[in-house]
Amino acid sequence: MDVSEAVWADRRRALIAEIEAEMFELESRLGKGALDPRVVSALASVPRHEFVTRDLWDRAYVNAPLPIGFGQTISQPFIVAFMTDMLELLPTDRVLEIGTGCGYQSAVLARLVHEVFSVEVVPELAAEAQERLKRLGFTNVEIRAGDGRAGWPERAPFDAVIVTAAAREIPPALLEQLKPGGRMAIPLGNRMFGQDLVIVRKDQAGVISRRVVLPVAFVPLVKIKER
Repeated sequence: MDVSEAVWADRRRALIAEIEAEMFELESRLGKGALDPRVVSALASVPRHEFVTRDLWDRAYVNAPLPIGFGQTISQPFIVAFMTDMLELLPTDRVLEIGTGCGYQSAVLARLVHEVFSVEVVPELAAEAQERLKRLGFTNVEIRAGDGRAGWPERAPFDAVIVTAAAREIPPALLEQLKPGGRMAIPLGNRMFGQDLVIVRKDQAGVISRRVVLPVAFVPLVKIKER
């Protein structure tokens, strides 16, 4: 499937328009009706089709999750956009991502912050994502294979944490590695009883607060021994 970059750019713009319309419709629930312009710019600059197999290129800019192998998915673009936006990222931030997957969320973050550190439980996906991001010119992302529940203590603390797999409870290590004043976006719950996207804040005194935003559906955050 040979498509010009101009066509891909048009498809990204159409996808962003769809995401922005959904944000507006959900304003009362989300607490805001528009994306930060920096997030819009990041979405417009990341070629999502490069993060899926060629047989899925025709669906790369559909606002839906897609399979990437090993029982994992590339997240729905609306969820990527909204979770990124809710972290209120600054150009100087250092971000921890749990669940690298194909590296698409990592790439969006990389456009917005100083450094991204991403942990992936599936070694094959971690290696593929690292190679892909390097090939596409993303030089401020570091990836390792490991148990996301443990975070990345050697690189802590972090200004923000984003978790792209659902946990029953917030892993204590991730809270510990979040800086005072930091933000975390994490889906909590399970498939049987439902999941909610939760925004977590740690104030300057280390006190944790949570806000449940909306129902979501993510693959579970698993330990390495469960594979």
